[in-house]
Amino acid sequence: MIPGVTGVWLPSALLLLQVPGCVPLRGPSKVTGTVGESLSVRCQYEEKYKANDKYWCRVSLLPPCKEIVRTRASKEAGNGRVSIRDHPATLTFTVTLENLTLEDAGIYKCGVEIPFINGSYWETIPTWGIDDSFKVVVSVVPGKLPSCQGSSHENRANTLGSPTSSPVHTQPSVTTEDTTPGPSLQPRSLLSSIYFQLLVFLEVPLLLIMLSAVLWVNRPQRCSNQ
Repeated sequence: MIPGVTGVWLPSALLLLQVPGCVPLRGPSKVTGTVGESLSVRCQYEEKYKANDKYWCRVSLLPPCKEIVRTRASKEAGNGRVSIRDHPATLTFTVTLENLTLEDAGIYKCGVEIPFINGSYWETIPTWGIDDSFKVVVSVVPGKLPSCQGSSHENRANTLGSPTSSPVHTQPSVTTEDTTPGPSLQPRSLLSSIYFQLLVFLEVPLLLIMLSAVLWVNRPQRCSNQ
């Protein structure tokens, strides 16, 4: 066999055998999140893959699967709003999507990298989407919008339903002097006028009597000898 032909057909044969790629993971096949909130996907793997890299990729129309985040040497990694964390104690790894948007909806894969031959060129072909059993369908629903219209109607209803207190206009107290005598003063003035009239009627005759007495005493006396 011609060496060049062998080099061309070897990768295709390996792909057909589906030797490289991902191991099936036990986990949810569909998850749903809300816009603006976070969404976590937990996938479980076998114990023999404890030390392997874990990754999260998005399935496109054409392979390979577009890798988003990978653990690599660390147990935790992040890329923008997406983070991945490996939990070897429970043989699981968790992918978290923060601040979801409607564009985040789609088909993803959670996978574990399986090397071909350690240290060789064919060490990994991780995201070609050979095994569809890793697919996770992510759905994103719109969040609840604040009911501004309802609150305005409610406020209006409360305003119309509640008794409105009319403003109280306080007038400054003005003290006025009443020049007209009150009812209680009229009898007193009338009584005093009666007393005055009686006094006049009594004093006039008395004065006349006194005057007559004085005149009588001071009259010229005639001599008796004449």
